[in-house]
Amino acid sequence: MNFHIVACGGSVMHQLTIQLKRLGHHVTGSDDEIFEPALSNLKVHNLLPEEMGWNAERITKNLDAVIVGMHAHADNPEWLKAKDLGLKIYSYPEFIYEHSKNKTRVAIAGSHGKTTITGMVMHVLKQNNKAFDFLVGAKLEGFEYSVQLSDAPIMIIEADEYPDSQETKIPKFLYYKPQIACISGIAWDHINIFPTFENYVLQFEKFIESMEQNGHLFYNQDDKTLCDLITKAQNLNVSGYSAHEHLKTEDGFELVTKSKNYTVQIFGEHNFYNINAAYHICKTLGLSNEEFYTAIQTFKGAAKRLQLIHKSDKNIFYFDFAHAPSKVKATVNAMKELSPNRKLVACLELHTYSSLNKEFLKEYKGCFDGVDFPIVFYSQHSFEMKRLPEVSPREILLAFGNGELKTFNQPQQLLTYLKRITQFEKEFNLLMMTSGNFGGMKMEDVAKFLF
Repeated sequence: MNFHIVACGGSVMHQLTIQLKRLGHHVTGSDDEIFEPALSNLKVHNLLPEEMGWNAERITKNLDAVIVGMHAHADNPEWLKAKDLGLKIYSYPEFIYEHSKNKTRVAIAGSHGKTTITGMVMHVLKQNNKAFDFLVGAKLEGFEYSVQLSDAPIMIIEADEYPDSQETKIPKFLYYKPQIACISGIAWDHINIFPTFENYVLQFEKFIESMEQNGHLFYNQDDKTLCDLITKAQNLNVSGYSAHEHLKTEDGFELVTKSKNYTVQIFGEHNFYNINAAYHICKTLGLSNEEFYTAIQTFKGAAKRLQLIHKSDKNIFYFDFAHAPSKVKATVNAMKELSPNRKLVACLELHTYSSLNKEFLKEYKGCFDGVDFPIVFYSQHSFEMKRLPEVSPREILLAFGNGELKTFNQPQQLLTYLKRITQFEKEFNLLMMTSGNFGGMKMEDVAKFLF
């Protein structure tokens, strides 16, 4: 078939573009800007557009379908031309459903933990030689791609609530109609799309309603909002889960089961919830207890999810994708649980639209409780890109409700402060959290500079 991908440079879109070519289709793509790693990945597969920008001449009657990414605006000339020609047009979640409509679809949703739970399920299935397709929002060890399309009987999907396109703005997870689903928890995010908490929760209610009848839904039973929502579920097999029983050892953590204990390489209370969610999904897919627990022992986590950057006898440095309040709290608590007797330096970059919004900022109150050196970083460029009024350091301090909080808006100032901490605190752990890049800082370079 002949496909054209509008906005092929996105994290998922470029992976989908590559997969279509690997399946033997003829594929072209376009975008107005493409960054790494998509740039190199597309280039390797000879899929990088000859020139950046939009060109309606790329759209012809010979195309079997056009797939449009969220980055394309409603007035995109290629999109408009495809409509004029009456071509089949998909958003990427629409296409994923079309590809998997005859498969067993597993959709992992929730405000936090989606990527990790999806990664756990994928890891366990692969370790047990099960054939499956997948879509996940991060790089996982052992997987060359983050999207795979084949004739496998199962499709594992990280199902997020962000809109499918600039035109319809339907949450992506409403397309998948899963037979098996998980909701890890609900905590307000994406204020630019969902202006109120009630509106945000409504999307998850619609997700539950979108499931196939007699499907299996697993949910975090310790999330009150989610528990209230689950009472509305009809014609589904519904099961709650909590954090998997575990214990701390000198070397890390072990999962406790009736037969034996299993050492795992990840930590944090939130990850023991994630493990239990993955366990229930894998059991529903037919795996045994032994198959699950043996495989989960070697799961190291997804890229940028509590990713170890540096470790020594005196310091441990982790980088994490945390940006929403619930994610920040969970990650901070995980670091405190890992080393309860060691001081913690925790730095969060305000980078998303929600985190840079004055009205939403108060949702971060208490996130840094118990942190010895709490830090917030932000850049003027981020406010300009989101077209938001800049927030003052005082407004940030009041929102977080932490009198010890330090704020920085220049990378070098932040690095200087962190270096100063190393001069009078020999033993401490460092946690850097962002969905951005701290003004261009590479975490490996930060580690070399500090340690």
